[in-house]
Amino acid sequence: MMVTVAASLAAATLPAQACGEDGPPGGAGQVTGTPGAEKNVKVVGNLPDAQGAISLSFLPYGNRDIMVVSGEFGLKTYDLTANPAAPQLIGRLDMPGMWETEDTQVDPVRKRAFLSRDPRAFGGDTHTGESGIYVVDLAVPEKPSVLSYVKVPAGHTTRCINDCRYLWTGGPAKADNMPADWGGRPMWVTDISDPRNPKVFPDPIELARNDGKTDYVHDVQVDESGVAWVSGRGGVRGYWTQGMHVDPVTGENRAASAISPIPYAGGGIAETAAPSRFMHNSFRPINGRAKDGGGTGRFGNGNLIYATEENFADGCAGDGVLVIASLEGSYDGEGWRSTPEKPFRLNTVGTWGVAGQEGSDPLSGDCSAHYFDVQDKVLVQSFYAQGTRFLDVSDPTNPTQIAYYRPADARSWAPYWHKGLVYIADNNRGIDILDLTA
Repeated sequence: MMVTVAASLAAATLPAQACGEDGPPGGAGQVTGTPGAEKNVKVVGNLPDAQGAISLSFLPYGNRDIMVVSGEFGLKTYDLTANPAAPQLIGRLDMPGMWETEDTQVDPVRKRAFLSRDPRAFGGDTHTGESGIYVVDLAVPEKPSVLSYVKVPAGHTTRCINDCRYLWTGGPAKADNMPADWGGRPMWVTDISDPRNPKVFPDPIELARNDGKTDYVHDVQVDESGVAWVSGRGGVRGYWTQGMHVDPVTGENRAASAISPIPYAGGGIAETAAPSRFMHNSFRPINGRAKDGGGTGRFGNGNLIYATEENFADGCAGDGVLVIASLEGSYDGEGWRSTPEKPFRLNTVGTWGVAGQEGSDPLSGDCSAHYFDVQDKVLVQSFYAQGTRFLDVSDPTNPTQIAYYRPADARSWAPYWHKGLVYIADNNRGIDILDLTA
């Protein structure tokens, strides 16, 4: 089923910038001239018809395995059931000029997707452009359709909270009508229990996140224990969104909710190799998922936070890296009391970046870290023009590259483990499908 929600906007005029700091060099389709490189991976498939891809999700429909792809084109669905290496396009929702749909969320029970509309979509800009959320019905994957659209003051990313009964939506840079002392958009909560009539709560949350200053909230990831980790300018902070908990900031024992979450841990992160504290996304490993230094108990179960630092500087060496930090010392609300005069920072235990690494392109300055996924002790991460890297993180103090895939025309945004394969949303190439052979 085809649905067109806006006039077409040529891909070349879309913002070529990355989501976080709004400005990596180059743009989609850039080729440096240096040949591509790969090691310990086998390319088993490619979907060039998904060019403009930004995010992937996977949904089960009985015995069917469906991949949902969002990007500049809107949304497409593919059937992986017969051959996971050769997905078949079965449905599409045409939204030409859509931006940005990063980290698109799906509801696996109700079969819905939630597309974030950045103010830069459809020819807009961060100053005056419209932002919001599309609720997309995927009950029949061949016929995706829009159930509703609601304006939200933020719209860069949106995340399911409490089993997709709510959405947390944040970013990007602030609009002209927002307070002058804000460094970026915080986060708004939307009740989607009635998907045809979403309710946006007027007051934002996750304020004062950057040493007391309200700043750019970029994305949210929910860990296996239900803690929602909010990344952006100022670090990574985690919240309870359900249950009774003691608020470490106030000392009050109260019920957590999506609109009144309770601080758990986290804060700013100590300086790394890159001159930035813009944390793009995060992952807290629990119960054996790359948890604690190879199972030695060195850092304790759940006491590490993995985060992407997105930053674009002159030269690859200054670009953003993967950061692994300890949450120790942050469980009493220290990250919520931090000020410029008395800053609180998580201690960094390990970092990894592509600069100077085997398989890297020394001629490309487009080297920032972006989204990643973890399976067992192997982390797979996108680095834009530097492609996709596989890291052994069994020792979090020493992440080690074990494989890589960097086509000469790479624009890798996000990799996903799925049933033993890695599916890469590449904004230039579409979807690459890899088998790790190491």
